[in-house]
Amino acid sequence: MDSASQGSAVCIRPCEIEDMVAVHAIYEEQVRFGSASFEEIPPSVDALTERRNAIVSIGFPYLVAVIEGAVVGYAYAGRYRPRSAYRHTAENSVYVHERFRGHGVGKALLLEIIHACEQIGLRELVGIVGDSSNTGSVRLHESCGFEVVGTLKNVGYKHERWLDTVVMQKTLTPIDARPLPPLA
Repeated sequence: MDSASQGSAVCIRPCEIEDMVAVHAIYEEQVRFGSASFEEIPPSVDALTERRNAIVSIGFPYLVAVIEGAVVGYAYAGRYRPRSAYRHTAENSVYVHERFRGHGVGKALLLEIIHACEQIGLRELVGIVGDSSNTGSVRLHESCGFEVVGTLKNVGYKHERWLDTVVMQKTLTPIDARPLPPLA
């Protein structure tokens, strides 16, 4: 599976139910050993599938990156907050298998998430980067046009240390570009 560094093509496509075992494996590694997620106990495949279904059922994108038939990363956008005033803003998440980080998989996923969010008429996309020392994720978001708008200091405690979150934001559609759809 180390062929990403050798130039194998990355295919980005919608996540199917059959992909969720691979998605789970990628996320489980990050929950157990990383700080991108502040979950401390990995959810089950069924729980992640329910989360995916909830996102897809309201029309938000949930994508996977595939190289040579294997899922090597995934990304999605979901509601930023549940209150109706936030309905034009989404939050994105990107996770890449540890062997494929730094080879363009995350960027390919994030660019497709941005495009999908533009297509559904969202105005703002927020990235909440777990752990301010996660420079790879900060650089990924910056390379796709996000800017750091703040850092929440010491808001999480995981792996015996306090963790920050970096709040990043990208404007998808200028405020005056088109009228807002009515409240649904």
